[in-house]
Amino acid sequence: MAIEVEVTIEGSKADVWNVITDIQNAADTITGIEEIEVLERPGDGLVGLKWKETRTIFGRTATEIMWITDVVENEMYKTRAESHGAVYITSLVVSEQGAKTRLTMAFDAAPQTLSAKVMAATTGIFFKKATKNALEQDLIDIKTAVEQTA
Repeated sequence: MAIEVEVTIEGSKADVWNVITDIQNAADTITGIEEIEVLERPGDGLVGLKWKETRTIFGRTATEIMWITDVVENEMYKTRAESHGAVYITSLVVSEQGAKTRLTMAFDAAPQTLSAKVMAATTGIFFKKATKNALEQDLIDIKTAVEQTA
């Protein structure tokens, strides 16, 4: 299941990058995140940053361990999580649009086990809609944070 959402932000690319890479304080920016606990910090850069993220989704509290796998400084980063028999890859891409900045988030859930594949087949449409709504809210929250500090 692949989902892509985007938002245009009244702010610089650097300001957007600073907000989206401030993982430790993401719960202060993104309303859907209840708590962040950083588990591992790389010696340099963002690749290898690992954290535990707690959110309420589908009316339940869920905690996932996520880590950054790829970074192009001030351009994009990718995260990975593995849970409930699936691999989840998310990328955030920042691009200039004149005086504004475009932030694009792509999410992909790839079921790996038979039970995850059955679950995806039976609840996939509902899960996709709810996930898209959550991602859109994350982008609105990031937009708000950047525009309030600009």
